Formats: sequence, structure tokens, C-alpha cells
Amino acid sequence: MSEQTEIRSTERPVPPEPAAPAKPGSAVIRDALGVGVAVGLSGFAFGVTSAGAGLSLLQTCALSLLVFTGASQFALVGALAAGGNPLTAAAGAFFLGVRNAFYGLRLSAVLGYRATVKPLAAHWVIDETTAVTLAQPDRRSARLGFTVTGLTLYALWNLTTFVGALGAGALGDTDAWGLDAASPAVFLALLAPMLRTAVERVAAGLAVVLVMVTLPLLPTGVPVLLSALAAPVVLVVQGSRERATKNRTATGEDRS
Repeated sequence: MSEQTEIRSTERPVPPEPAAPAKPGSAVIRDALGVGVAVGLSGFAFGVTSAGAGLSLLQTCALSLLVFTGASQFALVGALAAGGNPLTAAAGAFFLGVRNAFYGLRLSAVLGYRATVKPLAAHWVIDETTAVTLAQPDRRSARLGFTVTGLTLYALWNLTTFVGALGAGALGDTDAWGLDAASPAVFLALLAPMLRTAVERVAAGLAVVLVMVTLPLLPTGVPVLLSALAAPVVLVVQGSRERATKNRTATGEDRS
């Protein structure tokens, strides 16, 4: 017993990890408003592009109110404007929007909303709200950032969509303005800083190559679907390389 007591007394307790410092609410609101306003104003570009693609004012506004994911909305109207099959256009938009489901799995644990609130919050789970929420150090700041970003972006996106669709006729040829590139440019600007590892950057690069190569060859909307293959291809290659490295290591250990 004395020996056990001496052994236990010499063990040093592991110090707890320091908690992340709380972020002032004003700073969270400032960051959330910055993202919400900057991206929300690009709804004007969607409204103009959608009207130029032949959608009515009601159809354009319904897309922003009910779909509310800019990349998918632009993909849909862009494919329709290029004469693509409506089903193919809808499929491309759908697969772009699937990423929000994976965002939701992560945000569900971070935000910790009750079951009654989750269906309402799910409508605001998009790239921008996810980026702002995950940047916060604690749940209180995460909820504040999510709410302010979602509310600001939803209100501005729908307002500017309405204004853009209503005033599309005054702009003339919408293709000449290049407004359809506004939302994808914003999306890429938000996505680029999140590509931290080599695997993520390679997957993104391969997706771009797939789109550029197949765009002149395949019907509108199909290249976007094919670009989704970039991620599994890169993961398979990475897994093969890791297994090969482990085998070489194991073989060298056996020889030694």
C-alpha cells in the first residue's frame, strides 16, 4: 500500500486546456453584418440574370425566398439561359445545394438548437452563415453570428433580387454586364481561405479542370455534376498513397 501511495503521489495532474477567450458581441455583429451586406447585395445580379434567362418576377423572387442558396440559383438560371434541359439544370443546382446538408450536420452540434427551432434554422444554413458561425469561439457567439448573418443576408438577398428582376429591362443586354459572375466570384472568395490542406486544394483544382474541359463538350449543367467526382478521386488516390507508404514502412521494419 505504501508503494502504491508513493507512486500516485508522484503523478502530476494534467492541466486543463485553456478556454477560448470570449468574443465581444459587438465584434460578432460587425463581422456578421459585413458578410451579410456584402453578399446580400449580389442578389441584384441574380435578379437581373434570372429575368434575362426568361423567368418571371414571381418565379425569380420565389427562388430566392424558397431556395436561398446563391450558387444553386445561379447554376439553375445560367443553365436555363444557355438552353439547357430543365431537369439537367435542376439536377446541377440540387447537387450544388447538397453541401448545405453537410454544413447542417456540423452546425447542429455547434449551435445546439432545440428540435423545434432546427427546421427554421436549416433554411439559413449556407456558405456564409457556416463560415461566420464556425469562426466563433463559443456557442453564444456562434448563435449570434449565425442569426445576424442569416437575417441580414436573407432580407437583403430577397430585396435586391426583387429590385434586380424588376429593373432588368432598363439594363438592356444582361450578358454584356457580366452580372452572372458576381455570385460565383463571391462564393470563390469565401471558399478559397477554407482550402487549407493540399488535399482540399487539389480537389478544388481538379474540379475546376473537369468543368473547363467538359464545358464545350457536354450539355449545360452536366459539367457541374461531373466536377463533384473530383473529391472522391482525390481521396482514393490519397488513400492509396498512404497505404503504399505504410506497406513500405512495415517492410523496412521487418527487414531491420
